[in-house]
Amino acid sequence: MRFGDGPSSVTVNIASRAALDKAVRGHFAARNGFALATLNLDHLVKLRHDPVFAAAYRAQDLVVADGNPIVWLSRLAKQPVALMPGSDLVVPMVRMAAEAGVPVALVGSTDAALNAAKESLMAQVPGLTVSAIIAPPFGFDPQGDAARDILKQVAASGAGLCLIALGAPKQEVFAAFGREVAPRVGFASIGAGLDFLGGSQNRAPVWVRRFALEWVWRMLLSPARLGPRYARCIAILPGLVAGALRAR
Repeated sequence: MRFGDGPSSVTVNIASRAALDKAVRGHFAARNGFALATLNLDHLVKLRHDPVFAAAYRAQDLVVADGNPIVWLSRLAKQPVALMPGSDLVVPMVRMAAEAGVPVALVGSTDAALNAAKESLMAQVPGLTVSAIIAPPFGFDPQGDAARDILKQVAASGAGLCLIALGAPKQEVFAAFGREVAPRVGFASIGAGLDFLGGSQNRAPVWVRRFALEWVWRMLLSPARLGPRYARCIAILPGLVAGALRAR
């Protein structure tokens, strides 16, 4: 399912969890790298105005739907894709890595949050090896010399999966750079997934997510920051709906 037009358009090319699991296991078995992005409305807003972000998205090997509006639009277009939030993919992907004997690196957030996430993952996934934990400095440039050094550290650690918790667009740009610097590593941009695991951020309760109201929960926690963001997301919906109807 394709969203948007022109150079800022994005195609969700992984439609189901089964397809994602097959693709990731295949990359692990072959020891080939990849970049995984999780598309939501906020990304579609940013892609329209950020050519660096758009280029980074074009470099992603796997793109899934993170956000109910993306799923609803795909159904409207009769090209349905499954909901796969990055936060929900962390443990399953780490479990696949452990089963394949692939070490995992954690990049982003803070040292304390990453170490807490590591402890949580180690408790949930038998046989897991966490080979690197790296919290980039404030003002980190995802395409700069510091990013290159971090990517070399990740590769040298033997990691075959790197979970990136830097937020968009930084994490997707870093992952795209990683495909050049560390081509044997799989990069997964998972936003606040590690913070949720480590307990440094609280995710919406399950019942809120079931009713597709996680965005409301988040906005109530941070209205000044997220209110304008969600307003911009709502503003692009009519055009996306029209595009979905044309794609039917």
